[in-house]
Amino acid sequence: MLDTMARPTPVAFDKKKIVAENRRARFDYHIEDVYEAGIVLTGTEVKSLRFGEGSIAESYAEVKGGEVWLINSNVPEFSHGNRFNHEPKRPRKLLLKEREISKFHGAVERKGMTLVPLSVYFNGRGRAKVELALAKGKNAADKRTTIKERDWKREKARIMKEHG
Repeated sequence: MLDTMARPTPVAFDKKKIVAENRRARFDYHIEDVYEAGIVLTGTEVKSLRFGEGSIAESYAEVKGGEVWLINSNVPEFSHGNRFNHEPKRPRKLLLKEREISKFHGAVERKGMTLVPLSVYFNGRGRAKVELALAKGKNAADKRTTIKERDWKREKARIMKEHG
């Protein structure tokens, strides 16, 4: 029996202020599914992120002991912090539903996928969130085709602008 219902459109996350973006992730990986996760932060980390400081360029997430951790993300020390300032590259716990965590665990273990953070942002309620993607790595040929497609889109837009 054919399913005649259309697929629902993915929900866009409520991003009020984007702090850090991993722009290379879409080039290096085939993005399968995207999830929104809360992130456990200390007070000085939140303040540092509100000032727009932070980087997730070389970070990734991993499932350990039934929890998901953001590894290698950099939130620089808060400039007005005291001796209780945070450690910039510490692992940070991500807050997800148990069903999502088990799905991640299965995909990473069986299918060889990677958990890649796409962006860190503050939502409408002022909460820090991480946009986390379940992704599969691209090989060199895939990256070349991505570059060709991007260059062709750019060229096509230029031609349309000239003749449009």
